[in-house]
Amino acid sequence: MTEPIPVFDGHNDFLLRLLRNPANRETIWLKGDGTGHLDLPRMKAGGFAGGFFAIYIPSPQAHDAPDFEAMMNNPPFDLPLPALIRHDQAQPVALAMAGHLIWMERASQGDFRVCRSVADLRTCLARGIISGIMHMEGAEAIGPDLDALHLFHALGLRSLGPVWSRPTVFGHGVPFRFPGTPDTGEGLTEAGRRLVAECNRLKIMLDLSHLNEKGFDDVARLSDAPLVATHSNAHAVTPSTRNLTDRQLDAIRESRGMVGLNFATSFLREDGRQSPEMGWEPVLRHLDHLIGKLGEDHVGLGSDFDGATIPQGIGDVTGLPALQEAMRAHGYDEPLMRKLSHENWFAVLERTWGA
Repeated sequence: MTEPIPVFDGHNDFLLRLLRNPANRETIWLKGDGTGHLDLPRMKAGGFAGGFFAIYIPSPQAHDAPDFEAMMNNPPFDLPLPALIRHDQAQPVALAMAGHLIWMERASQGDFRVCRSVADLRTCLARGIISGIMHMEGAEAIGPDLDALHLFHALGLRSLGPVWSRPTVFGHGVPFRFPGTPDTGEGLTEAGRRLVAECNRLKIMLDLSHLNEKGFDDVARLSDAPLVATHSNAHAVTPSTRNLTDRQLDAIRESRGMVGLNFATSFLREDGRQSPEMGWEPVLRHLDHLIGKLGEDHVGLGSDFDGATIPQGIGDVTGLPALQEAMRAHGYDEPLMRKLSHENWFAVLERTWGA
């Protein structure tokens, strides 16, 4: 097997695992407990150089909630959007998750670092240190006055998605629906338009992966930064609401932005099923389409590790070398492999944050 290229990843939900089991966080992070997709030993084994670590507020579970997993295994499906979560309810959870991320750095004894600049990321890559960017997947923890945006920025927040797949005071997320399009509701609110402006001012990257089409268009019109979808795929291949239309991909290319390929099977498979029983063809079909629309300099990986069902050929983070071998066998050369693995992420962050 060819030597793996270090991978910088656009999205993971590892912090959610720590939030749900804080008493065992040392075992989960430092040793691995045999669950999930990520831990420090497996990151090292898989060539995981770093990525965006999401602060995500789970929706309260209703007793009569539908069986989402069963629905997503039997398309077509249309899952109802969860209710909005108030920022005063979300802030304690978000602060706890930010605390877990900063603790991961302390506990790693030099093997992991929370990064706030591209220079930090490049230093970590050169020294073999795993890097982490604090990201928010849904801005529930930020009130309309945006004071908390400045608080989290001071803690290290450098990337933010205004919504997950539910409404916030800033905009509207797309529902999990197959088949469907991202044209599912209204655009940004007035608070959302102010959020875009303040993120631009603070050089916080805006993530469009869960935003509906009208909200996407509002960000494209208002933002002076590259358009980025950290973990999304091609709607032309898999017609899920969570995937990007060719028109959206055109806008991302024109902004010199970026898309990270999502490993979630329901966004990869043409039939929209969540089953992990699939080969490499759907993954490569999405990559080919994204590269064809965006160009080689604007595509990377956005795994959704610890937040999704992923193909059995990857399995967990130790499957990244197998994915790279499949990409090589498909005809991707080494310069393209390096771009897809980490160079494009560093370049778009430099265009967003500055050097």
